[in-house]
Amino acid sequence: MIVLKSHDEIETMRVANGIVVEVMDLMAEQIVPGVRTIDLNAMADEHIRRRGAIPSFVGYHGYQHALCTSINEEVVHGIPGDRTLQEGDIISIDCGVYWDGFHGDHARAFYVGENPPATISRLLKVSEEALGHGIAQMRTDKRLFDISAAVQHHVEAHGYSVVRDYVGHGIGRQLHEEPQVPNFGRAGTGMKLLPGLVLAIEPMVNAGKADVRLLDDGWTVVTQDRSLSVHVEHSVALLENGPRILSKG
Repeated sequence: MIVLKSHDEIETMRVANGIVVEVMDLMAEQIVPGVRTIDLNAMADEHIRRRGAIPSFVGYHGYQHALCTSINEEVVHGIPGDRTLQEGDIISIDCGVYWDGFHGDHARAFYVGENPPATISRLLKVSEEALGHGIAQMRTDKRLFDISAAVQHHVEAHGYSVVRDYVGHGIGRQLHEEPQVPNFGRAGTGMKLLPGLVLAIEPMVNAGKADVRLLDDGWTVVTQDRSLSVHVEHSVALLENGPRILSKG
C-alpha cells in the first residue's frame, strides 16, 4: 500500500533527513586515507543519538551498524569494519535516521584523497547528475517510471550501467515502503505521481556492466566484473508545485 504524507509529516521527515545531512557533512570532514570504516560508523552513530534520533539501519533485518560503507567495486550495503581507506578509493556512504516516527535516508559518494583522476570525477559527476534528472521528473504530471527512465538514460548515455537487482523505494514511517523505484524503465508508465508521495531515489551506477553479486557476508553487493560503482540517494517529497529534496542541506 502506498501511503501519502501530510504537510506536517513531510516536515517531520525533513528534520529526520536534516540529521542525515549532518552525518554526511561530518563524513566529508573525516574521510581521509587511513581512517577505518568502523570509526566512521562510530562517529555517525554517536552524532545521530546525540541529536535525539535513532540510526534506522541498526537492527534492520539483523544489520548492526548506523552506516553502509561501500568501497570501490562494492555497490551497496558494505559493512563497516577494520578496513582502512586508501588514497584513490571511492566510498559510497548510506545512512538512515529515525526521528519522531519517521525515517530519513540519504547516500553520498566520496573520493578518498585529493585531485581525483578524470575517470573517477566523471563517474561521480554522472551519478549525481542522474539523481538530479530523476528528481526533476517527480511532478504531478508524470508517472513513476519517468523517474526511472531519466536515471537510466543519463547513465547509459555516458557509457555506464545502472544496477537492476536493487532499487529505490517509498519511505515514511517505515524505512522501506511501496512503491519500488527502479533505476531503469519505460517513460510514461507506472503509477501516476501524487502530492504527498515521498520517495528515496537512489541510482547505483557501475562503471562496467550492470551485473552484481552478493558476498558471503549476506549484505555486501559487488559488481560482477569488479568495476567501480557509485551509490547516491535523496529522500524527495512531491508537493503540488514539484519535488522537494528533504535530504539537502
